[in-house]
Amino acid sequence: MFTKGQLIFALLFIIVFAAALIYTYRKDIKLHRKHYRGSVWVLIAFVSFILFIAIIKYIFI
Repeated sequence: MFTKGQLIFALLFIIVFAAALIYTYRKDIKLHRKHYRGSVWVLIAFVSFILFIAIIKYIFI
């Protein structure tokens, strides 16, 4: 399906991309704590809403 070169490129891309994300997050962690306080509650509400929709789907279908 994929050539060996494509698989190597994908693997390297994922590793470098993850490293860049971790580096930039660590660099900006002080700003994140200051400006995004309470954002965990938004995430919890979003996940709860998606779970609620999934539960309703399986109950009524």
